[in-house]
Order: sequence, then C-alpha cells, then structure tokens
Amino acid sequence: MTDWLRPEEWTALRLSLLVSTTATAASLVPGLAVAYLLARGRFWGKALVDTLVHLPLILPPVVTGYLLLVWFGRRGPIGTFLADSFGIVLSFHWTGAALACAVMGFPLLVRAIRLSIEAVDIRLEQAAGTLGANRAWVFGLVTLPLILPGIIAGMILSFAKSMGEFGATITFVSNIPGETQTLPSAIYTFTQVPGGEAGAMRLTVVSVAVSMAALAASEFLARRVSRRLAA
Repeated sequence: MTDWLRPEEWTALRLSLLVSTTATAASLVPGLAVAYLLARGRFWGKALVDTLVHLPLILPPVVTGYLLLVWFGRRGPIGTFLADSFGIVLSFHWTGAALACAVMGFPLLVRAIRLSIEAVDIRLEQAAGTLGANRAWVFGLVTLPLILPGIIAGMILSFAKSMGEFGATITFVSNIPGETQTLPSAIYTFTQVPGGEAGAMRLTVVSVAVSMAALAASEFLARRVSRRLAA
C-alpha cells in the first residue's frame, strides 16, 4: 500500500487510524458509564441526558464543530483552561480531531452498549446481589461479560464513524496536512484541485477497505465472544 499511495496520502491514512483509535479508546469508559446510567438509572432529567447524548447525531456536523471551537478553542473557556493549566491545545491539532471524532461517535457507542445492557435479564443481577455481591461485583462478573458483544459493536461503530468524520473535524481543527488532515479531509482536498481525481479515488478505495475490515472484525469478534459465553 505504501507503494500505491503517495507519502501525503499515507500520512493521512495513518493520522486517520491514530485519530479514530484514540477517539474510540477515550470514549469507551465514559460511554459505558453513560449507557449503564441510561439503561438502569431512574432519575429526574433522564430524558434530557438521553437527548444531549444523541444530539451530535441530529445536529449538522458543522454546528458540532463550531460548538467545539467555541468551548475548546484557544479562546474558549475550556480550551483556555487546558492550555494555561496543562499546556494542552486541542484546536488545530490532531488531538482536537480525536475529540471531534469522539463526540460524533459517542452516541453510536452509547446506544449499542445501552441496548446490550437492557437485553440482560435483570433477575441474573438480582440473584448475584442476593448472594452478597455488591453492585461493582455484579457488574464486573455478571453484566459485563454478557454485554461484551454490544461493547465490541459500539466500539467498531464509533471507530467507523471516526474514520468517516469530516464536518465537525474540519470546522474545529481545519485541514492541515500532516497534522489534522484525515482521509475525508484529504479526499475533499483532492476534489478541489485539477487532476486530483486519481488521488481522491485511491483514498476512497482505502476508506471503503478500512470500513469493510472494521465491520468484518466486529462481526467476527462478536460471534467469538457469543460462542464463549454460550459455552
């Protein structure tokens, strides 16, 4: 693939994989917590929390990117705090692209895990509780193994969404080659220059191949986990 792709195209691919992997990994623990809260929690404002979680799926990606720029940009309240206190700058940096992708893929991750949690027979958790296990042990020994296929599916969906994310990313971190230019941004750049059709087609083929590989891996891992749980 390195011979087929040009150096700048290879850089965009590696950056996309880095951004997508980082976004998915960073979303896993909070996504699991939010999914469990929505599936098992009973509290005032649950509908509002559910709406906020799924808001990135409804809003135009450019709006999400602009809101990230307002809050996490160098002059935004959170961005200023992170930069002044920890030296962390998100805007116009690949970490900002990972944040944008994490926000866009978060609803898919939460939804997949939440559906898996809701499918677990609550009587199994109650039975473990009657045997003296606290909530943490019940979740770790009973709930977590049963929802592993949903966790895997949610991670793959989040990863695939991150690989294809464009609007929020380019609004928040721009399109800087070698720094924030992911596969979708690189394809967009190729379509804007004369003679860029070949490069756009090469990266399109790569994007399709990576997405198909991710889906195949998700199906394989989910089936393998399901067989182990059944055994």
